[in-house]
Parts: sequence; structure tokens; C-alpha cells
Amino acid sequence: MLIPNYWAEARLQRRAGARQLTVRRFGWSLVGQVEAEAHAAERAEEAMARIVAGAELPRREPKVPYNGAVGVPIREEILATHGAAVVTRNAYGAQCLNTPNVLFADIDFDFVPSASWVLLAVALGAVLPILLGAWMHAFWIVVVGWFSMFVLALLYRQARTRLELPARAARQRIDAFLQRHPDWSLRVYRTPAGLRLLAMHRTFEPADPAVAELFDAVRADPAYVQMCRRQQCFRARVSPKPWRIGIVEHLRPRPGVWPIAAERMAARRAWVARYEERSIEFASCRYITSLGTGATHREADAVRAIHDALCRATTTLPIA
Repeated sequence: MLIPNYWAEARLQRRAGARQLTVRRFGWSLVGQVEAEAHAAERAEEAMARIVAGAELPRREPKVPYNGAVGVPIREEILATHGAAVVTRNAYGAQCLNTPNVLFADIDFDFVPSASWVLLAVALGAVLPILLGAWMHAFWIVVVGWFSMFVLALLYRQARTRLELPARAARQRIDAFLQRHPDWSLRVYRTPAGLRLLAMHRTFEPADPAVAELFDAVRADPAYVQMCRRQQCFRARVSPKPWRIGIVEHLRPRPGVWPIAAERMAARRAWVARYEERSIEFASCRYITSLGTGATHREADAVRAIHDALCRATTTLPIA
């Protein structure tokens, strides 16, 4: 896992026969800007040499923070470090806990009830009777109102059922994995879109075959699995998604890929201040139960404490 403090981009031009080649590459460093610039120049020279030799390589790397990044580290603002664990702010403003060896696995359900069910019921229960009231008898207004409430109850029941089914299936997959691996110890959390697992009994390398086996067995989120392998780390979002807590404005500037130009930092800080103030009223996941042996590794427990505190996982706050 690598999350650099300093970034640079080198631009290199060279003529190869009749072609004018331009190559851009990023460089990074944990030490300083000079080292980042030297690294960028080195990577640009290497890429240019390979392209001139006939390799099919992109001329320019995309500036992306985490998802989609190939061959470059996580490009996010570092908020705090706790030993090997690092808390960063992602591209849409939420805080994320990154760890090189403590295993998190996210499981997303296929269906999560949304506000559309409620909006539909409101339309049926309130708007229709009003519109129809101009020419319908009061009796029929009552009938329509009653029918809309019936539809609301039906939709709510269906939503609950469709949510409980994938949750039950996910638990069954977790239990089946633990039956095959009785030495494991897992903490289970509820997230807005599914479940989160935290392995407590030992640490893991992201390339460990046991990690891949767990991911496959519990059907972990494919995008998460891919980025764990690319970035050689595990990751958990530990603060709410902005749009789930009523913040519709995007993190400024957009996209919020680190580092940010000095003249744009004031707008970013203002957005972050509003977001952090609103976030206090929400949790990002909720602790449900512990499964398996109950064994606890020292490093895993240290990360667990940070995760649970930042997520407010043991509170009754609404999750977002």
C-alpha cells in the first residue's frame, strides 16, 4: 500500500522517425516535491523508451484518485495515520480507512429500498385524491385514499422482503465459509447497501489466496476486490456518502483528485466543513455480531477500534 504526500507530472517530447511523440507520466514521493518530480521524469523516460521500441502504452495517464487507477498509488488527501493504517478523503469527500494487512470485505445486496417507494405512495395517497376530488364523490376520495395506503403497505412489505432475502443469503454464505474455516474470526457490520466483514484473528496480504477465497465465497463487491488487488490494500469508507445526508453539492473543486491547487483549497475547506458538521448525525455502518472463534490479533483490533470510532458503528445513529 502506498499513499504519497507529493505528486508531480513530467512531459517528455521526442521525435521517432517521422513521428513526434509526447509522453506524460506521474511521479510521487513520501519525502518531498523534488523527489516526486524526479520520479515523474524517470517514469516518463522509461515509458518513452518502451514506446519508441514498439510497446503499445498509453501516452498519458489519467488523473484518478482510487477507482480506475492502474500502476499508480492512491491519490487522496491524507487526513491521519495510525501506524500502518491511513485515513484519506476520497473523490466525493468521504473519509476512507486504508490498511495494508487488516482484511475488510464489502458485500453489496442486489436490492436496497429507496425513497421512490415512499414518493409513489405519497402521490397515490395525497395527490390523486386532491386531483380527483374536483369531480368525484367524497366516498370515492376515501376509497382512493384507502387504496393508496394499501399499496404503500404492499410496497413496503415487498421492499422489506426483497431486502431480507439477500441479507439472509449473505449470512448463509458467511456461515458456510466459517464452517470450512473454523479458525477464522469475523466481525459483521450492516452498511447502507449490504454487509461489511472485518477479519480479527490474523493479518493478511491482499494477494493471500485465503483473501481471494473469502471474497469469492461471500461474493464481495467486484469493484472493491479489483482495487484491493491493484492497490495492495484493504479499505473501508468510514464516513457517510454526502448525498445520503442531504448534501447535494459536489466536493469542490470537481473532480477532487489530490493534490488541489492552492487557489482552490478555500472552496474545498468550506465544503468539507459543511460535510463534517452534517456527518456527525450519521453512522457509516453498524456493528451486528461477531462470528467464528472470537480470536483477536493485536493489529486487527487496533484497526477495529479506529474503524468503529470513525464509523460510529456502535451507536444507534442512522447509517448513510
